[in-house]
Amino acid sequence: MEENKNDESFSFKFKKYIKNLFNFSQYSIKTMLYIVLFVALVVLSLIILYYNYFIDTTFVYTIVAEWFVNPIYALEFLGIFLFIGIMAIQGLIVPIPSEVVLLATGMIWGWFFGGIMGIIGSMAASLLCFYISRRGGRPLAKKFVGESGLAMADKLINKYGTKAIVVSRFIPFISFDVISYASGLVDIDIKKYSIGTLIGSIFRAFFYSVWGALLGFTPPIDTTDVELIRAQSEVFNIILLVVLAILVLMFVLYYFISKHYAKKIDKTEKT
Repeated sequence: MEENKNDESFSFKFKKYIKNLFNFSQYSIKTMLYIVLFVALVVLSLIILYYNYFIDTTFVYTIVAEWFVNPIYALEFLGIFLFIGIMAIQGLIVPIPSEVVLLATGMIWGWFFGGIMGIIGSMAASLLCFYISRRGGRPLAKKFVGESGLAMADKLINKYGTKAIVVSRFIPFISFDVISYASGLVDIDIKKYSIGTLIGSIFRAFFYSVWGALLGFTPPIDTTDVELIRAQSEVFNIILLVVLAILVLMFVLYYFISKHYAKKIDKTEKT
């Protein structure tokens, strides 16, 4: 008898969770538009990922070479403005990690100027991702993990603030774009976020620009050389897979930790 009650309780909670997940009546039209944009970017990223790994393994790398590295190199000084725009856009699409783009700055401009450009581009990408995540992603995050789940992240950010952003940006192998989106989901002041991102991006940008310069790949990249593109795409796809694995791991860990935090809060309120 007790088991049936538990089953009914779980079934009731699950139905309530699903119902709330698809109920957007409490949001304004403007917020709904941001939610739609946020979801569309996620879906587009998944489609590109599927195509890149299961249909054409050179697809994303070829796009990076033909639409980013080669055009910027050909435009010379004017390529700076194209770089800033592309850096901002790449932050919105998961399959083109900023780490790969920052490597290209060293290939195009050398380690020093490439590092400067990396800082500027990183700021543009981080602010755009933060804004879209804040307007469209936070409402969705509330639905997935609940108010108490976000409260845990808000509490940590309020406690550590700028320091947390600086440290997360400073470590080169923590996904830059993931931190940008995650920061938009929590309650952090835009000024603290910007300052933390700027400080943390300095080492990160120069780390990748130096690495990119040392690779010795001189643009323009010959995308007609099938063997070359295939070989470089393999390296690119491994880097991309590592970034994605970290992204999924961070989400799963946060989901379960937030649920544990929510149960802890409920027990505290009941007692």
